[in-house]
Amino acid sequence: MLKGSCLCGGVRYEIDGEITRIGLCHCSMCRKASGTAFAANAPVSQEHFHIVAGEDLLRSYASSEAKQRWFCSNCGSPIYSRSNAYPHLVRIRVGALDSPVGIKPDYHYLLSEKADWDTTDDALPRFGDPEPSAD
Repeated sequence: MLKGSCLCGGVRYEIDGEITRIGLCHCSMCRKASGTAFAANAPVSQEHFHIVAGEDLLRSYASSEAKQRWFCSNCGSPIYSRSNAYPHLVRIRVGALDSPVGIKPDYHYLLSEKADWDTTDDALPRFGDPEPSAD
């Protein structure tokens, strides 16, 4: 059982399963929503994700027509998001976990959109970016 919470502790959740993937998203929306160079996200089946306290504190924001982001209305901590394309999944913010995850990130997403001050340079696979031209 994995446990997570917001900064003020008002929102708490549990995951009755394992995290199997962690992606680092560099898109401008994730950077703005997290206030950092990238957001560390992990997909979790909706059936394994349970809010155990503070559901009344959760607020959502439609960052696009296809995505809702949930956060604590007291402290502002991002908790999870849901995409219309994958209604059976929530994408939790790994930084809000209180339990050890036991795995490392396994990919970057939209690294081409990274902040100009971000020094990310590693060998993880990169998705969402155009293929380099053969010119």
